Amino acid sequence: MLSLFTIIYYLIASIVYLLAIPYLLIKSRNSKYKIAIPSKFFLSNNSSFEKEGIWFHTCSMGETKAIKPIIENLDDNINISVITNTGYEEAKSLSSNVRYLPFEIFLPFWIKKQKALVVMEAELWYMLFLCAKSKGAKTFLINARISDKSYNSYKKFSFFYKRVFENIDKIFAQTEVDKDRLIELGAKNVEVIGNIKLAQLPQITKEFKKTEDILITAGSTHENEEELILNSYERKFGRLVIVPRHPERFEKVNLLVSDFAKKKNLSYHRFSQKEDFSSDIVLVDKLGELNNIYAISDVVVLGGAFENIGGHNPVEPAFFNCKLISGENIFNQKSLFECVNNYTIIKKDELKETLENIEKLEKSTLVQEGDLQPILKELHGLR
Repeated sequence: MLSLFTIIYYLIASIVYLLAIPYLLIKSRNSKYKIAIPSKFFLSNNSSFEKEGIWFHTCSMGETKAIKPIIENLDDNINISVITNTGYEEAKSLSSNVRYLPFEIFLPFWIKKQKALVVMEAELWYMLFLCAKSKGAKTFLINARISDKSYNSYKKFSFFYKRVFENIDKIFAQTEVDKDRLIELGAKNVEVIGNIKLAQLPQITKEFKKTEDILITAGSTHENEEELILNSYERKFGRLVIVPRHPERFEKVNLLVSDFAKKKNLSYHRFSQKEDFSSDIVLVDKLGELNNIYAISDVVVLGGAFENIGGHNPVEPAFFNCKLISGENIFNQKSLFECVNNYTIIKKDELKETLENIEKLEKSTLVQEGDLQPILKELHGLR
Protein backbone atom coordinates (compact mmCIF):
# COMPACT_ATOMS: atom_id res chain seq x y z
CA MET A 1 0.00 0.00 0.00
CA LEU A 2 1.32 3.43 -0.92
CA SER A 3 2.31 5.73 1.92
CA LEU A 4 0.82 9.20 2.32
CA PHE A 5 4.27 10.65 1.54
CA THR A 6 4.41 8.75 -1.76
CA ILE A 7 0.93 9.90 -2.79
CA ILE A 8 1.70 13.54 -2.01
CA TYR A 9 5.10 13.33 -3.72
CA TYR A 10 3.55 11.81 -6.85
CA LEU A 11 0.82 14.46 -7.00
CA ILE A 12 3.35 17.29 -6.67
CA ALA A 13 5.57 15.74 -9.37
CA SER A 14 2.53 15.42 -11.65
CA ILE A 15 1.58 19.06 -11.18
CA VAL A 16 5.15 20.16 -11.87
CA TYR A 17 5.15 18.03 -15.01
CA LEU A 18 1.90 19.52 -16.33
CA LEU A 19 3.13 23.06 -15.72
CA ALA A 20 6.42 22.29 -17.46
CA ILE A 21 4.93 20.82 -20.65
CA PRO A 22 4.95 24.11 -22.66
CA TYR A 23 8.58 24.74 -21.71
CA LEU A 24 9.55 21.16 -22.58
CA LEU A 25 7.89 21.38 -25.98
CA ILE A 26 9.79 24.58 -26.79
CA LYS A 27 13.06 23.19 -25.45
CA SER A 28 12.69 19.99 -27.48
CA ARG A 29 13.01 22.04 -30.67
CA ASN A 30 16.65 22.57 -29.82
CA SER A 31 18.71 20.00 -31.72
CA LYS A 32 20.62 19.19 -28.53
CA TYR A 33 17.44 18.00 -26.80
CA LYS A 34 15.28 16.78 -29.67
CA ILE A 35 15.77 13.14 -28.67
CA ALA A 36 16.40 13.36 -24.92
CA ILE A 37 13.39 15.49 -23.91
CA PRO A 38 10.75 13.49 -25.86
CA SER A 39 12.31 10.28 -24.52
CA LYS A 40 12.36 11.35 -20.87
CA PHE A 41 9.18 13.41 -20.65
CA PHE A 42 6.90 11.89 -23.31
CA LEU A 43 8.28 8.31 -23.54
CA SER A 44 8.98 8.73 -27.24
CA ASN A 45 10.92 5.67 -28.47
CA ASN A 46 11.71 4.93 -24.85
CA SER A 47 10.05 1.67 -23.91
CA SER A 48 10.73 -0.35 -20.78
CA PHE A 49 13.69 -2.74 -20.67
CA GLU A 50 12.61 -5.94 -22.38
CA LYS A 51 14.68 -8.39 -20.34
CA GLU A 52 15.28 -8.85 -16.65
CA GLY A 53 18.89 -8.31 -15.64
CA ILE A 54 21.15 -5.93 -13.76
CA TRP A 55 20.03 -2.36 -14.30
CA PHE A 56 22.64 0.41 -14.02
CA HIS A 57 21.60 4.03 -13.82
CA THR A 58 24.07 6.87 -14.37
CA CYS A 59 23.82 10.54 -15.15
CA SER A 60 26.63 11.63 -17.44
CA MET A 61 29.50 10.31 -19.54
CA GLY A 62 32.03 10.25 -16.69
CA GLU A 63 29.80 8.16 -14.45
CA THR A 64 28.95 5.83 -17.31
CA LYS A 65 32.64 5.28 -18.07
CA ALA A 66 33.19 4.38 -14.42
CA ILE A 67 30.82 1.40 -14.53
CA LYS A 68 32.61 -0.17 -17.50
CA PRO A 69 34.98 -2.38 -15.44
CA ILE A 70 32.01 -3.61 -13.39
CA ILE A 71 30.02 -4.54 -16.48
CA GLU A 72 33.04 -6.29 -18.00
CA ASN A 73 33.11 -8.60 -14.99
CA LEU A 74 29.45 -9.59 -15.22
CA ASP A 75 27.91 -12.23 -17.45
CA ASP A 76 24.32 -11.14 -16.84
CA ASN A 77 21.98 -9.14 -19.08
CA ILE A 78 22.93 -5.47 -18.68
CA ASN A 79 20.42 -2.63 -18.87
CA ILE A 80 21.54 1.01 -18.61
CA SER A 81 19.54 4.20 -18.13
CA VAL A 82 21.05 7.68 -18.28
CA ILE A 83 20.15 11.36 -17.97
CA THR A 84 22.44 13.20 -20.42
CA ASN A 85 23.16 12.93 -24.14
CA THR A 86 26.85 12.21 -23.55
CA GLY A 87 25.93 9.55 -21.01
CA TYR A 88 23.65 7.94 -23.57
CA GLU A 89 26.37 7.79 -26.23
CA GLU A 90 28.86 6.29 -23.78
CA ALA A 91 26.32 3.73 -22.51
CA LYS A 92 25.73 2.46 -26.05
CA SER A 93 29.34 1.28 -26.09
CA LEU A 94 28.65 -0.86 -23.01
CA SER A 95 25.24 -2.37 -23.75
CA SER A 96 22.64 -2.68 -26.47
CA ASN A 97 19.92 -2.05 -23.87
CA VAL A 98 20.14 1.71 -23.22
CA ARG A 99 17.34 4.10 -22.28
CA TYR A 100 16.88 7.64 -21.06
CA LEU A 101 15.42 7.53 -17.55
CA PRO A 102 11.82 8.78 -17.77
CA PHE A 103 10.51 11.51 -15.49
CA GLU A 104 9.43 10.12 -12.14
CA ILE A 105 5.66 10.09 -12.73
CA PHE A 106 6.14 7.47 -15.47
CA LEU A 107 8.34 5.13 -13.43
CA PRO A 108 5.57 3.14 -11.65
CA PHE A 109 4.37 1.96 -15.08
CA TRP A 110 7.70 1.96 -16.94
CA ILE A 111 9.82 -0.09 -14.54
CA LYS A 112 9.68 -3.85 -14.83
CA LYS A 113 11.24 -6.40 -12.49
CA GLN A 114 15.06 -6.44 -12.49
CA LYS A 115 17.53 -8.50 -10.48
CA ALA A 116 19.21 -5.35 -9.22
CA LEU A 117 19.22 -1.59 -9.61
CA VAL A 118 22.73 -0.09 -9.36
CA VAL A 119 22.77 3.72 -9.22
CA MET A 120 25.88 5.89 -9.45
CA GLU A 121 26.76 8.65 -6.99
CA ALA A 122 24.01 11.24 -6.39
CA GLU A 123 21.11 10.11 -8.58
CA LEU A 124 18.76 9.97 -5.60
CA TRP A 125 15.38 9.77 -7.35
CA TYR A 126 12.68 8.76 -4.87
CA MET A 127 10.39 6.98 -7.33
CA LEU A 128 13.30 5.21 -9.01
CA PHE A 129 14.37 3.33 -5.88
CA LEU A 130 10.81 2.86 -4.59
CA CYS A 131 9.46 1.33 -7.79
CA ALA A 132 12.52 -0.82 -8.54
CA LYS A 133 12.52 -2.26 -5.02
CA SER A 134 8.74 -2.79 -4.94
CA LYS A 135 9.04 -4.84 -8.13
CA GLY A 136 11.70 -7.14 -6.72
CA ALA A 137 15.06 -5.57 -7.45
CA LYS A 138 17.84 -5.39 -4.89
CA THR A 139 18.89 -1.74 -4.81
CA PHE A 140 22.40 -0.32 -4.59
CA LEU A 141 23.92 3.15 -4.53
CA ILE A 142 27.59 3.04 -5.57
CA ASN A 143 30.41 5.58 -5.45
CA ALA A 144 28.22 7.61 -3.12
CA ARG A 145 29.54 10.94 -1.97
CA ILE A 146 28.29 14.13 -0.35
CA SER A 147 30.61 17.06 -1.03
CA ASP A 148 31.31 19.84 1.44
CA LYS A 149 29.52 22.22 -0.91
CA SER A 150 26.27 20.19 -1.06
CA TYR A 151 26.26 18.88 2.54
CA ASN A 152 24.16 21.72 4.00
CA SER A 153 21.62 21.43 1.18
CA TYR A 154 21.21 17.74 1.87
CA LYS A 155 20.67 18.43 5.59
CA LYS A 156 17.92 20.95 4.87
CA PHE A 157 15.98 18.20 3.08
CA SER A 158 16.99 15.33 5.35
CA PHE A 159 13.32 14.37 5.81
CA PHE A 160 13.16 13.63 2.07
CA TYR A 161 16.47 11.79 1.78
CA LYS A 162 15.54 9.59 4.73
CA ARG A 163 12.61 8.37 2.62
CA VAL A 164 14.89 7.75 -0.37
CA PHE A 165 17.38 5.76 1.70
CA GLU A 166 14.59 3.54 3.06
CA ASN A 167 14.49 1.91 -0.38
CA ILE A 168 18.25 1.43 -0.85
CA ASP A 169 19.52 -1.94 0.35
CA LYS A 170 23.27 -1.28 0.21
CA ILE A 171 25.44 1.80 -0.23
CA PHE A 172 29.10 1.84 -1.27
CA ALA A 173 30.60 5.19 -0.22
CA GLN A 174 33.83 6.81 -1.34
CA THR A 175 35.20 7.91 2.06
CA GLU A 176 34.53 7.63 5.79
CA VAL A 177 33.37 11.26 5.76
CA ASP A 178 30.81 10.40 3.08
CA LYS A 179 29.70 7.38 5.12
CA ASP A 180 29.11 9.49 8.23
CA ARG A 181 27.16 12.08 6.28
CA LEU A 182 25.03 9.45 4.54
CA ILE A 183 24.19 7.76 7.83
CA GLU A 184 23.28 11.14 9.32
CA LEU A 185 20.81 11.59 6.47
CA GLY A 186 19.20 8.22 7.16
CA ALA A 187 21.22 5.77 5.07
CA LYS A 188 21.81 2.23 6.31
CA ASN A 189 24.21 -0.58 5.42
CA VAL A 190 26.99 1.75 4.19
CA GLU A 191 30.43 0.39 3.26
CA VAL A 192 33.48 2.47 2.31
CA ILE A 193 35.34 1.19 -0.78
CA GLY A 194 36.95 4.35 -2.20
CA ASN A 195 36.28 6.02 -5.54
CA ILE A 196 35.56 3.40 -8.20
CA LYS A 197 36.59 5.84 -10.92
CA LEU A 198 40.09 5.05 -9.69
CA ALA A 199 39.68 1.29 -9.75
CA GLN A 200 41.75 1.02 -12.93
CA LEU A 201 44.97 2.97 -12.51
CA PRO A 202 47.75 3.73 -15.02
CA GLN A 203 50.56 1.26 -15.51
CA ILE A 204 54.01 1.81 -16.96
CA THR A 205 55.29 -0.53 -19.63
CA LYS A 206 58.82 0.83 -19.85
CA GLU A 207 61.10 2.65 -17.42
CA PHE A 208 62.92 5.74 -18.66
CA LYS A 209 65.82 7.47 -16.95
CA LYS A 210 64.83 10.61 -15.04
CA THR A 211 66.46 13.82 -16.25
CA GLU A 212 68.43 16.00 -13.85
CA ASP A 213 66.52 19.04 -15.05
CA ILE A 214 62.85 19.64 -14.39
CA LEU A 215 60.88 17.71 -17.01
CA ILE A 216 57.76 19.44 -18.34
CA THR A 217 55.45 17.20 -20.37
CA ALA A 218 52.73 18.66 -22.57
CA GLY A 219 50.45 15.63 -22.82
CA SER A 220 47.72 14.89 -25.39
CA THR A 221 48.01 18.24 -27.14
CA HIS A 222 45.73 19.41 -29.95
CA GLU A 223 45.86 21.94 -32.78
CA ASN A 224 47.04 25.39 -31.56
CA GLU A 225 48.03 24.05 -28.14
CA GLU A 226 51.62 23.19 -29.13
CA GLU A 227 52.11 26.74 -30.38
CA LEU A 228 50.67 28.14 -27.15
CA ILE A 229 52.99 25.96 -25.08
CA LEU A 230 56.08 26.81 -27.13
CA ASN A 231 55.35 30.54 -26.93
CA SER A 232 55.02 30.22 -23.15
CA TYR A 233 58.18 28.12 -22.74
CA GLU A 234 61.70 29.18 -21.80
CA ARG A 235 64.63 26.82 -21.34
CA LYS A 236 65.16 27.99 -17.77
CA PHE A 237 61.86 26.34 -16.85
CA GLY A 238 63.24 22.86 -17.63
CA ARG A 239 63.23 20.42 -20.54
CA LEU A 240 60.04 20.22 -22.60
CA VAL A 241 58.39 17.06 -23.93
CA ILE A 242 55.47 17.41 -26.35
CA VAL A 243 53.11 14.49 -26.90
CA PRO A 244 50.42 15.24 -29.54
CA ARG A 245 47.13 13.44 -29.07
CA HIS A 246 46.73 12.33 -32.69
CA PRO A 247 49.51 10.61 -34.69
CA GLU A 248 48.40 12.17 -37.96
CA ARG A 249 49.63 15.50 -36.58
CA PHE A 250 53.16 14.30 -35.77
CA GLU A 251 54.71 15.73 -38.93
CA LYS A 252 52.99 19.08 -38.63
CA VAL A 253 54.03 19.44 -35.00
CA ASN A 254 57.56 18.38 -35.89
CA LEU A 255 57.87 21.30 -38.34
CA LEU A 256 56.51 23.70 -35.74
CA VAL A 257 58.84 22.52 -32.96
CA SER A 258 61.87 22.24 -35.23
CA ASP A 259 61.42 25.83 -36.43
CA PHE A 260 60.96 27.06 -32.86
CA ALA A 261 64.07 25.24 -31.62
CA LYS A 262 66.22 26.73 -34.39
CA LYS A 263 65.02 30.25 -33.68
CA LYS A 264 65.66 29.86 -29.94
CA ASN A 265 68.94 27.95 -30.42
CA LEU A 266 67.63 24.95 -28.50
CA SER A 267 68.45 21.29 -29.02
CA TYR A 268 65.63 19.13 -30.32
CA HIS A 269 64.96 15.57 -31.40
CA ARG A 270 62.11 13.22 -32.21
CA PHE A 271 61.50 10.35 -29.82
CA SER A 272 61.14 7.91 -32.69
CA GLN A 273 64.77 8.62 -33.59
CA LYS A 274 66.19 8.57 -30.07
CA GLU A 275 64.25 7.28 -27.08
CA ASP A 276 65.60 9.57 -24.39
CA PHE A 277 65.09 13.10 -23.12
CA SER A 278 68.58 14.53 -23.58
CA SER A 279 67.49 17.47 -25.77
CA ASP A 280 65.93 20.71 -24.61
CA ILE A 281 62.74 19.78 -26.47
CA VAL A 282 61.55 16.30 -27.43
CA LEU A 283 58.62 15.46 -29.66
CA VAL A 284 57.12 12.09 -28.74
CA ASP A 285 55.94 10.80 -32.11
CA LYS A 286 55.21 7.29 -30.90
CA LEU A 287 52.03 5.84 -29.40
CA GLY A 288 51.67 4.20 -26.01
CA GLU A 289 54.39 6.08 -24.15
CA LEU A 290 52.49 8.77 -22.29
CA ASN A 291 52.19 7.07 -18.90
CA ASN A 292 55.82 5.98 -19.09
CA ILE A 293 56.78 9.63 -19.58
CA TYR A 294 54.42 10.91 -16.88
CA ALA A 295 56.24 8.56 -14.50
CA ILE A 296 59.45 10.65 -14.81
CA SER A 297 57.82 14.07 -15.32
CA ASP A 298 57.81 16.86 -12.77
CA VAL A 299 55.17 19.02 -14.44
CA VAL A 300 52.34 18.10 -16.84
CA VAL A 301 50.55 20.63 -19.02
CA LEU A 302 47.47 18.63 -19.95
CA GLY A 303 46.18 19.22 -23.47
CA GLY A 304 42.65 19.29 -24.79
CA ALA A 305 41.54 22.04 -22.41
CA PHE A 306 43.22 25.11 -23.90
CA GLU A 307 41.07 24.50 -26.98
CA ASN A 308 37.38 23.57 -26.94
CA ILE A 309 38.05 19.81 -26.81
CA GLY A 310 36.85 18.99 -23.30
CA GLY A 311 40.15 18.08 -21.64
CA HIS A 312 41.92 14.78 -21.08
CA ASN A 313 42.36 12.32 -18.24
CA PRO A 314 44.00 14.01 -15.20
CA VAL A 315 44.17 10.76 -13.23
CA GLU A 316 47.21 9.57 -15.21
CA PRO A 317 49.59 12.43 -14.30
CA ALA A 318 48.14 12.68 -10.79
CA PHE A 319 48.88 9.00 -10.20
CA PHE A 320 52.56 9.83 -10.74
CA ASN A 321 52.30 12.94 -8.50
CA CYS A 322 53.13 15.42 -11.27
CA LYS A 323 52.39 19.11 -10.84
CA LEU A 324 49.30 19.41 -13.00
CA ILE A 325 48.30 22.38 -15.18
CA SER A 326 45.19 22.43 -17.37
CA GLY A 327 43.16 24.88 -19.41
CA GLU A 328 39.58 25.76 -18.53
CA ASN A 329 37.75 23.54 -21.03
CA ILE A 330 37.53 20.35 -18.97
CA PHE A 331 33.82 19.71 -19.54
CA ASN A 332 34.38 16.07 -20.60
CA GLN A 333 36.62 15.31 -17.64
CA LYS A 334 34.99 17.04 -14.66
CA SER A 335 34.19 13.79 -12.89
CA LEU A 336 37.84 12.70 -13.13
CA PHE A 337 39.16 16.06 -11.96
CA GLU A 338 37.06 15.47 -8.83
CA CYS A 339 39.33 12.49 -8.19
CA VAL A 340 42.45 14.67 -8.12
CA ASN A 341 43.86 16.90 -5.39
CA ASN A 342 46.06 19.91 -6.21
CA TYR A 343 45.68 20.84 -9.86
CA THR A 344 45.88 24.28 -11.48
CA ILE A 345 43.26 25.52 -13.97
CA ILE A 346 44.38 28.54 -15.97
CA LYS A 347 43.51 30.76 -18.92
CA LYS A 348 45.63 30.59 -22.07
CA ASP A 349 47.43 33.84 -21.35
CA GLU A 350 48.39 32.64 -17.86
CA LEU A 351 50.50 29.68 -18.98
CA LYS A 352 53.85 31.46 -19.14
CA GLU A 353 53.39 33.03 -15.72
CA THR A 354 52.38 29.66 -14.30
CA LEU A 355 55.49 27.99 -15.74
CA GLU A 356 57.64 30.78 -14.30
CA ASN A 357 56.28 29.85 -10.87
CA ILE A 358 56.48 26.05 -11.12
CA GLU A 359 58.15 25.79 -7.72
CA LYS A 360 55.03 27.24 -6.07
CA LEU A 361 52.74 24.52 -7.44
CA GLU A 362 51.88 21.52 -5.29
CA LYS A 363 52.18 17.98 -6.59
CA SER A 364 48.89 16.44 -7.61
CA THR A 365 47.60 13.37 -5.80
CA LEU A 366 44.61 11.05 -6.12
CA VAL A 367 41.77 10.74 -3.68
CA GLN A 368 41.15 7.32 -2.13
CA GLU A 369 41.43 4.59 -4.76
CA GLY A 370 38.40 2.39 -5.32
CA ASP A 371 37.88 -1.36 -4.96
CA LEU A 372 35.33 -2.99 -7.26
CA GLN A 373 35.36 -6.38 -5.54
CA PRO A 374 32.72 -5.63 -2.86
CA ILE A 375 30.31 -4.47 -5.59
CA LEU A 376 31.04 -7.47 -7.80
CA LYS A 377 30.59 -9.82 -4.85
CA GLU A 378 27.10 -8.45 -4.26
CA LEU A 379 26.13 -8.63 -7.94
CA HIS A 380 27.58 -12.09 -8.47
CA GLY A 381 25.51 -13.27 -5.50
CA LEU A 382 22.19 -12.26 -7.06
CA ARG A 383 19.66 -14.92 -7.99
